[in-house]
Amino acid sequence: MAPQKTPPSVLEGYHNVKRATEKLGLSDPNDPDDKAGQRWLRDGVNLKGWPHHRMSGQLVFSDSDLIEIARLNRNPATRPGRRPRRPRKATGLRDASAA
Repeated sequence: MAPQKTPPSVLEGYHNVKRATEKLGLSDPNDPDDKAGQRWLRDGVNLKGWPHHRMSGQLVFSDSDLIEIARLNRNPATRPGRRPRRPRKATGLRDASAA
């Protein structure tokens, strides 16, 4: 049996905090003053331990780090085992006050 070949290593793309927020859709790439999402991303790294890298004293994210962060913050579409909400029944209060 022939030995299995390991796939060649591929360098992922790395992004600084500003570029990472743009890739995640948390800020506007055309507005240089848009800081939306940057604090959220930094807090997630510092407080929740989200995947990241520190290179040359800078916080950077690889493409797979961003995929993992998005996966960690995905909300489920529905909650299993819960009944859907029903609309409230109309009470006669509005009709009585209009008369």
